[in-house]
Amino acid sequence: MGTKLYVGNLSFNTMDPEIKTMFSQVGTVVSCDIILDKFTSKSRGFGFVEMSTQEEATKAIAEFNGKELDGRALTVNEAKPREERPRGGGFGGGGEGGGRRDFGGGSRGGYR
Repeated sequence: MGTKLYVGNLSFNTMDPEIKTMFSQVGTVVSCDIILDKFTSKSRGFGFVEMSTQEEATKAIAEFNGKELDGRALTVNEAKPREERPRGGGFGGGGEGGGRRDFGGGSRGGYR
C-alpha cells in the first residue's frame, strides 16, 4: 500500500494531470485526486496524491512542499486519516425540524 499525501494551496485552475505529472518526477503516482465542490464542480484548492512507497512520498514532500505552482506556494505533507463524522443532526445537519408553513389563503397573503 502506498502513502497518501495532502497537497494544499492549489490554484483553482490546477487539475489532476498537472499534479500527477509533477509528482511523477519523484516516483510512481498510484492516484491523484483534486477535490471538487459538489455544487459548482470547481476545485476547492486541495487534493491528494498517493505515492507507491514511503520513500517516494518522503522525497515528494521534500521536493514540492513550498514549491510554487501556478503562482501559489504548495503545502505538501502526509495526509491524516479521515475522521468519521456523524451524519445529520445538529446545526445544519438536515432532516430534522422545519415543519410546514402555510403562506397561502388570505386575500392579503398573510399568515393563517
